[in-house]
Amino acid sequence: MHEAIPQRGGLSRRAVLAAGLTAGAVAALGVAGPVAASDTSAHWFATPVKSVRPRFRWWWPDGLVDPDEIAREIDQIADAGFGGVEIAAVHHSIKDKSVLDTAHHGWGSGPWREGVEAALRRAARRGLTVDLTLGPSWPVAVPGLTPDDEAAAKELAHGRAALTGGSTYRGPVPPPVHAPAAGVTRQQLLAVQAARVEPAHSTRKETGLDLASVQDLTATVTDGALAWTAPEGGDWVLISSWVRGSGQQPESGPHSAPAAYAVDHFSPAGTTAVTSYWRDHILTPSVRRLLRAAGGSFFEDSVELETDGLTWTSLLPEAFEKHTGRPLLPYLPALLLDKGNQVFAYEAQSTRQIRHDFWETVSGLFNRNHLTALRDWAHTLGMTLRSQPYGLQTDAIASAALLDIPEGESLGFKNLDDYRCLAGGRDMAGRTVLSCEAGAYNGSAYSTTWDRFLRTMGGAYAAGVNQTVVHGFSYATAPGVNWPGFAAFSPYNGTAGYGESWGPRQPTWRHVEDIAGYLGRVHQVLQSGTARADVAVFRQTGYTATGIGASWFTATGVPLGWSHQFLSGPLLDLPSATVSRGRLAPEGPAYKALFVEGDFFYGSTPTLSVEDARKILALAEAGLPVVVFGAFDQALTPGVPDQGETDRLRDLLARLLALPHVVRVTDKAAVGDALAGLGVRADVRHATASTLLNAHRVTADADFYYLCNGKHAETVKPPVAAIDHDVTLRRTHGARTVPYLLDPWTGAATRLARYTEDGDDITLRVALQPGQTMIVALGRPGLFGDRHGHSPHAETTDADSVLFTERGLTVRAHTAGTWTTRLSQGRTVTTRTPAVPAPITPVRWELDVEDWYPGPEPTRTERVRRGLTLDTLRPWSQIPELTDSAGIGRYRTTVTLPADWTPAHGAELELGQVSDTFRISVNGRRLPAADRLHPVVDLGPFLRRGDNTIEIEVATPLVNRLRVAQPTVFGAVARQDHGLVGPVRLVPYVEAAVR
Repeated sequence: MHEAIPQRGGLSRRAVLAAGLTAGAVAALGVAGPVAASDTSAHWFATPVKSVRPRFRWWWPDGLVDPDEIAREIDQIADAGFGGVEIAAVHHSIKDKSVLDTAHHGWGSGPWREGVEAALRRAARRGLTVDLTLGPSWPVAVPGLTPDDEAAAKELAHGRAALTGGSTYRGPVPPPVHAPAAGVTRQQLLAVQAARVEPAHSTRKETGLDLASVQDLTATVTDGALAWTAPEGGDWVLISSWVRGSGQQPESGPHSAPAAYAVDHFSPAGTTAVTSYWRDHILTPSVRRLLRAAGGSFFEDSVELETDGLTWTSLLPEAFEKHTGRPLLPYLPALLLDKGNQVFAYEAQSTRQIRHDFWETVSGLFNRNHLTALRDWAHTLGMTLRSQPYGLQTDAIASAALLDIPEGESLGFKNLDDYRCLAGGRDMAGRTVLSCEAGAYNGSAYSTTWDRFLRTMGGAYAAGVNQTVVHGFSYATAPGVNWPGFAAFSPYNGTAGYGESWGPRQPTWRHVEDIAGYLGRVHQVLQSGTARADVAVFRQTGYTATGIGASWFTATGVPLGWSHQFLSGPLLDLPSATVSRGRLAPEGPAYKALFVEGDFFYGSTPTLSVEDARKILALAEAGLPVVVFGAFDQALTPGVPDQGETDRLRDLLARLLALPHVVRVTDKAAVGDALAGLGVRADVRHATASTLLNAHRVTADADFYYLCNGKHAETVKPPVAAIDHDVTLRRTHGARTVPYLLDPWTGAATRLARYTEDGDDITLRVALQPGQTMIVALGRPGLFGDRHGHSPHAETTDADSVLFTERGLTVRAHTAGTWTTRLSQGRTVTTRTPAVPAPITPVRWELDVEDWYPGPEPTRTERVRRGLTLDTLRPWSQIPELTDSAGIGRYRTTVTLPADWTPAHGAELELGQVSDTFRISVNGRRLPAADRLHPVVDLGPFLRRGDNTIEIEVATPLVNRLRVAQPTVFGAVARQDHGLVGPVRLVPYVEAAVR
């Protein structure tokens, strides 16, 4: 920590902080065949280390687990190619919690510890990482804590009584408008206040008050009673504020005996309750040894503190006054909440400033007393802290900079800007990983498809995510569950719940190693080197999980190739917040410009604190380009200003706006022109707006560009369409580097054969289906061990594609013809190709189905074999014998190739619609994994003249079988169309060397 710099008489912010293409699509871009696995760089990509592989959220029914089964499940996860687990006590599906016997098998009990030890031991043997949640379910809670304890979560409840001017109130202090939660036995009066009602300040939900009229009547309370006469004129209100326990227990409890209650997330007492429980009840010498050896993380879910009133801690009045130099009580009425709704309001600007100061104080307490304290404690055990630092109105951007591993979630995040908030904190703090709780879908239990998961995550990776914790893997069984076993979230309130419970219970588990390999390779690239982003967007209020983006950049800049991240004020105090050669944080994200706009969370008001304005001015004076959007010549402070503070702010901003590389715009459409005028260009550029998203990482050897045809949010309509256009990428390692395509499905690293160069820019063609990704590396020739690194490449061709093969630079065509190719040396070459057979559409398929049924026990599955002959491909739901089937289908067909078929010929297999996962074999040889989102596969080296047998193995979700096996839970789910639907075509091509 650096020396604290006082701000407004309080704590300083320093103190607050303390692409997957199939072979056919690859050919269209012009790439060579796979690099030899013996090459170090190629092996690095093809076989990602276990530490970067995807992980599972592993749901246990508290401690009702068997160590042998725990070891089996670790093996199942490891065998499937995953890299770790997070043990979480979650059992929303079990309605009668008594069957879990929390007295003997609760969270933290002896059997639970034995399960944890079994997991740690087996994981050590298999090279997996084991993370542990800090408490049962969420939020963080401690068994044996009572709601009345100092360390328990608190709320500020309010009471009220209306008076007319001149009338007298005599009687008990107005009690809280809501009764306390179960288990709460004490409440303490914090204050009784009176205020005159000011209708001009009222809103639809809030009663307006006159701030200047507020009177503190607390000292007049005797034996719980009050007598007070309201001044003449107007209406008045008496307001009582009571501190009491929130009584919140972790989700879907009880999980332990005695029951657990949520801790105070803002005080040292709350954190000490957590760490002391672990020390006294869980951290046996054996557990300590295993945890230290494992080096995993403690995990905390999103901060879902639920109260009828205002989230509170006894430290707040003192902390507020220390932070702002003002007492809290006069402002208290504007802060009170009733079931999440504000109750009272002062004049609008004052109310905004009061609420900003309050939540900034809360944020400081949360970051200092909770996150930082838990992180430091975890380090003493050889562990790290991974946390979802959002859920309250706190600065999650600053929190992300404190955490070892910040985490977001695909379910709760509304769009990609929510990830970009956490990524800004991570990258400014010099950390590596941004994790994501991935793939939770409401009502999709046992119907989630992996293509849906991949479409969801594609954009998240572009926004900064580089670790995936898949939601999730359920322990095998629990009392009273039905086939196919215990599922944490299904049934949920009697219906199909949140997906998904992955594992061997799912037919698609047969192919899940392909998914794990894909995700691991994406992570391997996106955890390498340093993340880069074009622009830092300054956010006065650092909330996330809000869906609020950035003017121009979110809607206009990103579709043109721009990348951005969000920073909040505390990040400007980090050691990385320096400027060199016009870049902010030059050794990190190296932002080319800072964008400052009004505070979206408070009506887009142009606000800056004096401290932040001073920091931004210093950055600009050091050479950082700045674009300011809005009326910042008339800016206000975000909090209640000190005497003369607004004038000091405006003086600083006048100096800022006078600098030559600072531009103020009043129309958001002018932001792009302002950046261009400052000489700021994006690292990724394309001429027209596109759904292409990107992430850029820089290592000592290469630039890595992750590209995805995705969307800003899952709810965006219309759906994303296919794209096909030129894209320009900037090379930071100079003009000697060449582009390689890294296929995350197969692990192949191949040199692109068609592109143009202009100084440090490389322009190539990008064609991607919805959700599909590609990864381009710009590195020195031969970086991935290929022998074409120094060979001339094509700039243009009228052939279907050009690529490097064993014959050198090669054109590929689907028809006979003469093709013209312009080479990078300036030479133009003509190449002829012979006749190519017409596309073949198989007309007859033999389908062998392994149909899954409930077995005699919840964890047992019966498999019935069915054989069918199909003249037309249809989804199983439309085949009478398979209407309600789920399982694995193997489709076989034979295609005959002509006698003049040569080694120069090949063919691409187009699968059309196929659901869910699939694998392909040709003439008995299994092909590498294929792109689930673009099922076009190059069969070239596997085909021969004459008859060829093609087998397509397809695995489905379980939902169609569960619809009839458990109709009370799944009967309302629509029958789904799974299987190979097509149309399936074999499209031949021929290749010829460019001479």
